[in-house]
Amino acid sequence: MGVLRRVSPPASLPGMPVPGAGFEAPFEMLAACHERVARTLVLLARLQQHLLEQGQDEAARQAARDVMRYFDLAAPLHHQDEELHVFPPLLAGTDVALAALVQRLLQDHRDMEVAWPLARRVLLGIAESPAPEWAPLAPGQTLALNGFAALYTRHMQDEDHLVYPAAHAALTGGALQTMSQDMMQRRGVSAIQ
Repeated sequence: MGVLRRVSPPASLPGMPVPGAGFEAPFEMLAACHERVARTLVLLARLQQHLLEQGQDEAARQAARDVMRYFDLAAPLHHQDEELHVFPPLLAGTDVALAALVQRLLQDHRDMEVAWPLARRVLLGIAESPAPEWAPLAPGQTLALNGFAALYTRHMQDEDHLVYPAAHAALTGGALQTMSQDMMQRRGVSAIQ
């Protein structure tokens, strides 16, 4: 149980800042979200290893619920942040290669919307199946989980190294403030004092 719990997402509400990242710094908030995604993907990998070594137990069920909670709640808000504020200035810019990358990232979001229900179905089976009835993951189930994780990993690398720095440089103080306020509003967070 300890191996699975050590990398679980923070206990804070999904989409809420972790220490050191707040809505007043929206790009830092997006980067903190990527850190949570990365930790959640590590948890997903450790869950699969745990199932191979230990089988299904309460630790596995809880890990599956943790992964589902993150990708059900926080990930869609994160994608909206990007589509509303990060991607538009780059699509409107003159860098053709960067605009093409952003188009692929938009397609990644659509691909994630298709891949998530398949991965979620596997996780739900882990979370809800009583131990005596649980069967090891079939190759197709493992593929659904690993494919989803691989898509996210490549996606985040492109955003962290290319897209976020370019978008941050393109946005003015007023645009950053608007982005910050929108991110808070969509999450039901009060304005920064």
